[in-house]
Amino acid sequence: MNTTRGFTRHLTNLALATALAATGLPLAWAGNVSGPLAQAVAKGKDIFAHDTFGGRGMTCQACHTAGGTTEGTTPSGAKIPSLSNAAAIFPRYAHGQLVTLEDQVRRCVAGALGGKPPAYDSTQMRDLVAYMTSLSQGKPVDMGGKPR
Repeated sequence: MNTTRGFTRHLTNLALATALAATGLPLAWAGNVSGPLAQAVAKGKDIFAHDTFGGRGMTCQACHTAGGTTEGTTPSGAKIPSLSNAAAIFPRYAHGQLVTLEDQVRRCVAGALGGKPPAYDSTQMRDLVAYMTSLSQGKPVDMGGKPR
């Protein structure tokens, strides 16, 4: 890699990290993600923090506090685990069926937020999954494991 390209990449990562920090959410991934993938993570983080999906005015962050990096609370007051290993434990087998991370996102949006879930093949879903996967960076894959 030439010096100019490396410097440009470094500046791009720095600008992206600065923009993400401005959202007030913790930076979830270790900076080794760049280009279109980093952009998808950033967009997913923004959707997570700000999109109500046309529901009751709540966002994902309403329940999944600190960008999903800490234990959260549902509107009814029930404790929910962080999303720090969500991508590492899906797919899961629950309630008699296979459940993917995308299925879980759709359930949360429809149920807890009362909104219209993003389509499975939508950019919005891909960006949300990219963000949640970034939270699991470095976690061991444990399909069917427990949320932490």
